[in-house]
Amino acid sequence: MKRPLIAFLTLVILILACDSSTATGTPQTPPNTNPATEDSSTLTEIPLPAGFGVDGGWFELYFTNPQSPLSSQITGGIDKPIAESIDAAKLSVDVAIYSLSLNSVRNALMRAHDRGVQVRMVMESDNLGRTDPQILKDAGIPILGDRREGLMHNKFIIIDNSEVWLGTMNLTDSGTYEDNNMMMRIRSVKVAENFTKEFEEMYVDDKFGDNIAAETPNPRVTVDGTPIDTYFSPDDGVQAVLVDILSAARESIYFMAFSFTADELGEAIRERSQSGVTVAGVMDEDQVKSNAGTEFDPFNQAGLDVYRDGNPGQMHHKIIIVDEETVIFGSYNFTNSAETRNDETLMVVYNEQIAAQFLAEFQRVYGQTK
Repeated sequence: MKRPLIAFLTLVILILACDSSTATGTPQTPPNTNPATEDSSTLTEIPLPAGFGVDGGWFELYFTNPQSPLSSQITGGIDKPIAESIDAAKLSVDVAIYSLSLNSVRNALMRAHDRGVQVRMVMESDNLGRTDPQILKDAGIPILGDRREGLMHNKFIIIDNSEVWLGTMNLTDSGTYEDNNMMMRIRSVKVAENFTKEFEEMYVDDKFGDNIAAETPNPRVTVDGTPIDTYFSPDDGVQAVLVDILSAARESIYFMAFSFTADELGEAIRERSQSGVTVAGVMDEDQVKSNAGTEFDPFNQAGLDVYRDGNPGQMHHKIIIVDEETVIFGSYNFTNSAETRNDETLMVVYNEQIAAQFLAEFQRVYGQTK
């Protein structure tokens, strides 16, 4: 079953890599794609010894490569461009991260602080005792822990109020070199404004988890013709948004899920499969074994092409690709904890060219499944 699907995905990726959607719409309403107005811009490969990267002008997109021979040496990965962007900061760096152990990022933050850039951080309190956060605190960088039962699970960095790094990757050695992860750099003042609002809700107002303040200033932003929806959980009722998007799938749903226990999302995917939509997925093997109420068994009982990952590290993605044109990603696992308790980010990007890059990552991960 897997080999024909991989061949099909290869053909899809080759076709989509040349195209980019220029859809428009309103928040929480998927825009319509108009092929006559598709953007003809091309992506430039960003060579990384232990990762994959492309530059699309207003965005950069990166995926880890745990299979690289250099990954075991903890060098050449996607932390390099993150550290370089922090080194280029002139005014401010705001970081909301679940965990931190990357020396490259730690050192870049210290250099920014030393040259007078305002550096502020929020973290999951359970991870504040790690070596690198303590080094940053000792250097005078303020770090606020969430001090809540739920998790401060975000993974984003705002630089100079004009660009944002976000994705599935914790700023740790394992997250960057052992696990399947991604990060996206978005150059947009309006998108940055969304994340600054969320950051200051935590850092300034001390509101975490279900202490909700749903005040995202720009829920939908269009950058160079690409609509981008920003959601924060638990503030924005993310699960209902995802059910709407999945229920509207016409042709295909591909997903990579570290943890998937949300019944409503699983039911929406199975319903679309019964209606003829192609479904394939990869789930982290350890999470499948340990999670109570995992959707893995119902997917397999429904005859769907959903497999356990083959990476000795974690398959840490939280990604859904719908109809090869809409991509869902962020820190948000497909769980009730992400929906109701944890601080999370979820992005929806409507762009076929970007979707093709995520499909390429899906192909890499799917090709290693068990």
